[in-house]
Amino acid sequence: MSGRADRVTGSIAAAPFAGFPEHGRIVVFDLEITAWEGSLARNWSGPGEYMEVVQIGAVKLDAAMPMAELDSFEILVQPEKNPVLSEYFTALTGIGNADLEREAVGFAEALSLFATFVGDARAVLSNGADWSDLVQNAEWVGMDWPFAAGLFSNIRPDIAQALGVPNREAVSSGLPARLGLEEVAGAHTGLGDSRAIAAALRQLRIDGRL
Repeated sequence: MSGRADRVTGSIAAAPFAGFPEHGRIVVFDLEITAWEGSLARNWSGPGEYMEVVQIGAVKLDAAMPMAELDSFEILVQPEKNPVLSEYFTALTGIGNADLEREAVGFAEALSLFATFVGDARAVLSNGADWSDLVQNAEWVGMDWPFAAGLFSNIRPDIAQALGVPNREAVSSGLPARLGLEEVAGAHTGLGDSRAIAAALRQLRIDGRL
């Protein structure tokens, strides 16, 4: 298994996503990770703060317009370093410890299932560097990276530029509202935010801005 730096280099595009395939399938995904009050502002630098994946959500889209949703994926993951979710995280996402007890699987199983869902998709897109959290979590559990090199792209810089806002303001759940679209259900959940990103991408392509 290669080191994290090598795996990251081999797992992302060299530049932000600059165009969509004309055909085939693409995947838009989003993660929910362990968090505490203020952890975002301090970049998870507090004692014992690890960015462990708690949920993976994704939608598979037809690359051709109107980018129809073909399938969806959502899975809960049991964190190991901090197995008890914070009240802050639960209030933000609606995901509680009882949900993990009922439904969560280990990270290795979750990533394997996500890789199966991705299948032959031509690109896997996220509004941020979510891929890096997957890479780090895979390293923690000693798992080989199951995706082809160059498959993942962070499209936040393109979205932010198209909207004329700083990167930090291009928050996934708020993208539809910025484009005059209806709110997408499930804000701050993996699947809900994936659908919000997809809705924004559709509209930006209709507008000729992406």
